[in-house]
Amino acid sequence: MNLTTQYLGLQLPHPLIVGASPLTDDLDNVRALEDAGAAALVLRSLYEEEIIGEQMSNFFNSDSYDESSAEAGSYFPELDLALGPDEYLEHLRQVKEAVAIPVIASLNGISSNGWTSCARLIEQAGANAIELNLFHAASDADTSAADVERQMIQIVRDVKKEVTIPVAAKLSSRFTAFANFARQLDEAGVDGLVLFTRFHRIDIDVLELEVLRTVELSNSGELELRLKGIAVLAGRVRASLAVTGGVHTALDVVKANMA
Repeated sequence: MNLTTQYLGLQLPHPLIVGASPLTDDLDNVRALEDAGAAALVLRSLYEEEIIGEQMSNFFNSDSYDESSAEAGSYFPELDLALGPDEYLEHLRQVKEAVAIPVIASLNGISSNGWTSCARLIEQAGANAIELNLFHAASDADTSAADVERQMIQIVRDVKKEVTIPVAAKLSSRFTAFANFARQLDEAGVDGLVLFTRFHRIDIDVLELEVLRTVELSNSGELELRLKGIAVLAGRVRASLAVTGGVHTALDVVKANMA
């Protein structure tokens, strides 16, 4: 059976891609995944916050700032992101050298300049494509759903102008008019849509008076929501479509492709 497919313009022998997870943190694992037949790999995310934090640490590492408060970081303009975390970019380079299959980097940004600057660093490090994790915690009551969508669409446009490699958007399921938003991203030039982001689980420890954040493994029960999303978009957008989360069995794989 011919299972060849195209994803983000990349020619793949089949549609099974290893999603972002700790599995891609280790080079031996990466080689084993390729040997097992993975068509491509997605690395865990580079967070703009890590770059900013690293730069601020270097910036304040002098006697003249010993008495500065933590809030002092907000007094300074956006910093040149060329000093981004060497660990992530070096790991990306090493993975590219270790395997022949496409390697897709993942990016979480927080500022308009950060998205584009980080994307440029990732492209320079050799990634075959970039997956943008688009999520906005709209806690400001003055920010409308339309405002959030406009911001994300602009992020895609800006990143597409900055890099030449394919760009995918990993989306939350929490959009009021998901199909319309996906179409707008498609029209903005995004090369792929990944459904859906999984979130940390938040709880409260009433004894220790602490907020608890945990990450639980997905299960096949989470696939249903993703199948619905794919079915809504299939044939209606130009962008490639991918399912992430809830794929645990061969039957799950078949369902995702049928959707």
